[in-house]
Amino acid sequence: MFERETFEAIIERMLERVSNDVDKREGSIIYDAGAMTAKELQEMYIALDGVILETFPETASRHNLIRRAAEYGVYPYPATHAILKGEFNQDIAIGSRFSLGELNYIAVQRISVGIYEIQCEEIGSIGNAQFGQLIPIDYIDGLQTAELTELLIPGEDEEPTEDFRVRFFLTRNQIPYGGNRDDYKQKVMAIQGIGGVKPYRTPAGGGSVGITIIDSNYNPPSQALINDVQTIVDPVANSGEGLGVAPYGHRVAVNAVETVTVNVAMKLALSGATLGQVQAEIEEVIDEYLLEQRKTWDKSEFVIVRQLQIESRILEVAGVNDVLESTINSVDGNLILTANQVPVLGTVTLYE
Repeated sequence: MFERETFEAIIERMLERVSNDVDKREGSIIYDAGAMTAKELQEMYIALDGVILETFPETASRHNLIRRAAEYGVYPYPATHAILKGEFNQDIAIGSRFSLGELNYIAVQRISVGIYEIQCEEIGSIGNAQFGQLIPIDYIDGLQTAELTELLIPGEDEEPTEDFRVRFFLTRNQIPYGGNRDDYKQKVMAIQGIGGVKPYRTPAGGGSVGITIIDSNYNPPSQALINDVQTIVDPVANSGEGLGVAPYGHRVAVNAVETVTVNVAMKLALSGATLGQVQAEIEEVIDEYLLEQRKTWDKSEFVIVRQLQIESRILEVAGVNDVLESTINSVDGNLILTANQVPVLGTVTLYE
């Protein structure tokens, strides 16, 4: 806004107000005196520009964006701990600690005999990827096997600034009230481990609501996460009684998003490369495209896996001159999924 208020512009205006019978050349007394003031004024205008940018949520830095959003009761999602399944040859004490690689874990809840919920002590998504043999930090009598086998509830990093900015404006445009669609979306998305949600009216009618969820890794949620969401929204034992966040009279069923395997076959024209050399990169490119589709699943009525999109991305792989023909699940065309389906990569078959 004040980009025209440069040092040169300011001092020129100042010197215009000085009589012409006074020496105003650079190095003169009047010029040097005005230059110090002009420099400070330039710095003031720069600071004013920053104040204006920090005033509005469209341009504010994270700190001030959080302060502005807090005026409307909107806060960034905090980082959370990953919850995993631990399998042991015997029961262990709650609070028992283990290590795997560079991370430490703690038993937080018993699921069944020898099966426990294990929380990664490191906060964030770092705890989502490691599985294998656990090493007890303190001696546990009789323990012979200890293993992390499954991710139950993904850990999440603190919500990125731009994601938070988008969500803040989205909440301002939504009208969440009394169990309407926006109300369910906002409340379910605030639950740890949720990456997307679609509420819908079920054919049963009479206050019956369906909710389909995907986890924050954009994979089908574990049964543990489904159970957590169900309990928070509408506990099964007291369905419709308003003991969760769902309004009184709403009977809510929480379901996992359904995956559809995408098998791709392609005839390629290569230059300076073999099929074996481009196979891994092509698989990675297609997998990344399908991940993008899963990330936007809850923002569209249904997902379309587009043949042209896959072909155009493959053409960017080094060594691929042309895509001569391609199929998705043996069909020469797009793959259209239903409302609660998302694509995952199956096989990629390449030939010349």
